[in-house]
Amino acid sequence: MRKIFYPALLLLYTGIGSASGHSPAGIAEAKADTLPVPKGIKELLFYVQRDPNANTVVYELNRTTQGALNEAEPIHPFWIRYADGGEQKELNYIQRKFAYGLNTKKLGKDHYEIKFVSYGKLALYLRKTADGKYRVYTTINREEAILDRVFVRIEGGTFWVPNVLYVELSGRDAATGKAVTGRFKP
Repeated sequence: MRKIFYPALLLLYTGIGSASGHSPAGIAEAKADTLPVPKGIKELLFYVQRDPNANTVVYELNRTTQGALNEAEPIHPFWIRYADGGEQKELNYIQRKFAYGLNTKKLGKDHYEIKFVSYGKLALYLRKTADGKYRVYTTINREEAILDRVFVRIEGGTFWVPNVLYVELSGRDAATGKAVTGRFKP
C-alpha cells in the first residue's frame, strides 16, 4: 500500500472519523480557527487536525520512567477524540504505520530528524533548546520555525483518495517568536 499524507482517509478507514465511525454526507467542515487547542498536555510538541471533525492527534515528548528522553521513540502520538467527549486514545496499528506515525533518525545528542510515515517530504527536527526544553522545528515560509500545529484541509474526493486542498503549518519563528503560518499542497 502506498503511504500517503491523507489523515482523513485513515480516520474513516479505522472508524475514528466521527463519533459514529462514518463521515456522513453534508457534515459541516471543520474550521481551522475554531477547532479546540489541546490543553493539559505536559510536554506537548505539536498537534495535527483535519476535516471533518475536531478529533486531534497530539505529539508529546516521550520520556522513560526515569525521566530521560526515550531515544528509541522520542515522540509519543495519541488521539484526543473531542467528538467522543475528549477521550484520549492510542493510535492503532494502521494509524501508526500508514498515517500519523513517525520515522525517527538520531542526528546527534538531543537532535533527531522526524518525518511522518505517510509523507516523507516534510522534515521536522526535534532539538533541545538552551533552556533545556525540547521543541520541534521545521521550515515555514523559508524560515526556521517551531512547529505548533498541522491542519489538513479536505474537500470531497473518494474514500481511498480524499481531495486534500492544502496542508497548513503553524508555529513561531525560531529567531523572533513571531507567529507564522504557511501552506502547501502535497
